[in-house]
Amino acid sequence: MKKSLVYAVVAILLVIVSSSFVFAAKEAAQAAPAGTVDYTKAIIIGCSLLVAGLAMAFGTIGTALGMGNGLNGATNAVGRNPEAQGKVLLTMMVGLAMIESLAIYALVIALIVLYANPLLKYIG
Repeated sequence: MKKSLVYAVVAILLVIVSSSFVFAAKEAAQAAPAGTVDYTKAIIIGCSLLVAGLAMAFGTIGTALGMGNGLNGATNAVGRNPEAQGKVLLTMMVGLAMIESLAIYALVIALIVLYANPLLKYIG
């Protein structure tokens, strides 16, 4: 638990620190001398691709582990008490649907970052 909390705090701090670069990009582009190339948009798009990939990777790894754990528990329960198969199957299906919704949320976040990126409007 302590390790996950540290990872979450580090991730939040990285997001806060990196967001200041995006807001400063507009002023930096205006202050650049003529004839220079501005790579700000390319860097933001590249970082967006990386973030979308990481969101899908971590989102699906977590849901896959949760589904595997749930299926393991359900098969063990049916193996110990075969008469309760109907109730265990129903509960397992509802649980798996809830877990799968987390993967769909990760997909939605990845699609928002890729196609409706709110950071691109700040850099023009």
